[in-house]
Amino acid sequence: MAALSPLDPAPIYLDNHATTRLDPRVLEAMLPWLTDHYGNAGSTTHEMGREARAAVDAAREAFAAAIGGTASEIVFTGGATESNNLAILGSARRWSALAKSGAGHVVTTVTEHDAVLDPIDHLERRGVAVTRLPVEPQGAGGVAGRIRLDGLAAVLRPDTFLVSVMLANNEIGVVQDIPAIAEMVHAHGVLLHVDCAQAVGRMAVDVAACGADLASFSAHKFHGPKGVGALWLRRRGRIVRVEPLVYGGGQERGMRSGTLDVPGIVGMAEAARLAVAGLPEESARMRELRDRLWRRLRGAVAGLELNGPLLDDGSPQPVRLVNNLNVRVPGVDGQTLLETLSGAGLAVSSGSACSSEHPRPSHVLLALGLDEDQARASLRLGLSRFTTAAEIDAAADRIAAGVARLRALAEPPRPA
Repeated sequence: MAALSPLDPAPIYLDNHATTRLDPRVLEAMLPWLTDHYGNAGSTTHEMGREARAAVDAAREAFAAAIGGTASEIVFTGGATESNNLAILGSARRWSALAKSGAGHVVTTVTEHDAVLDPIDHLERRGVAVTRLPVEPQGAGGVAGRIRLDGLAAVLRPDTFLVSVMLANNEIGVVQDIPAIAEMVHAHGVLLHVDCAQAVGRMAVDVAACGADLASFSAHKFHGPKGVGALWLRRRGRIVRVEPLVYGGGQERGMRSGTLDVPGIVGMAEAARLAVAGLPEESARMRELRDRLWRRLRGAVAGLELNGPLLDDGSPQPVRLVNNLNVRVPGVDGQTLLETLSGAGLAVSSGSACSSEHPRPSHVLLALGLDEDQARASLRLGLSRFTTAAEIDAAADRIAAGVARLRALAEPPRPA
């Protein structure tokens, strides 16, 4: 977003699915490991290295506890994209290494993040069979964006070695029924990978209880630092192994070689701890603000429609993330609307931040049955623990004003 002049309105950030503000408490936890305590966690022949290793060990324990895992199940990575690649490509390499018959088969959904879809495309180009499941369309009576369990059951094969389904979607916030999916997948002897990048701090996450075998995380999605993430691999009951993608030092039990980012790992663990500790209060507050934004927008913008599932009422089994709102605005050009809102100091998006590198209509919204114009004229609004009621009200006013201005410009001139 361009710098604002002193006369411009204060900026409002509602793009928290793309990234979140670093919590000052997380920064405070990281600072010692960026300055005085800068030892390499692999250099355990001296005290500075040993204290760095101890910090990593403590962070591993803390992060594992926050997601329902154990320390031995955590592999630290550079973010959820790397974790997804390690889970998917590493599982494929493991399948091949065990001399299974054929190239194998992978199942995913059409609405996954590109960090899942792209490595699966890579496998397909190399002979792996791929099934991409459709999701419930908008307005069809089901939970918009969820997969149908009978559709999943119908595509599982003897050579299926992996199913990858995200816990919560990064655009429309839909929460998949992972326990039911896991039960079905495991009945066929197949591994389940779950992209959990959007979930921490917005809903309860217990990777062991939900039945996942591998789960991906990224610290910057829950007020931690950018550039650090984790892959959880189940080691209780079903021991899950993947082949590494990076070699050269043997760190992380050989599954992810490279010098450990001690400050980032410490920050990720602290961010996760804070997210779990504050979840009851923060989730209720974000839901209230999200619903307030929806009510104000619906009252001010004629024809506004909700994309994705209905808004939750706080039930124990959510169908939508509490901080997510995705709306479509008929009668405006989507790109022009985004530029207008950016000029008004409002940071929002139309979809995934990664997809913005290659602008195209959201594949998630198209999968719901929207046409390209409807998808382009949609806004993704994401709240965080730092979002205030005043910002929500101001954002609703700016969106309504921007839409009114664009609709007025689109009206044909009146005859003299």
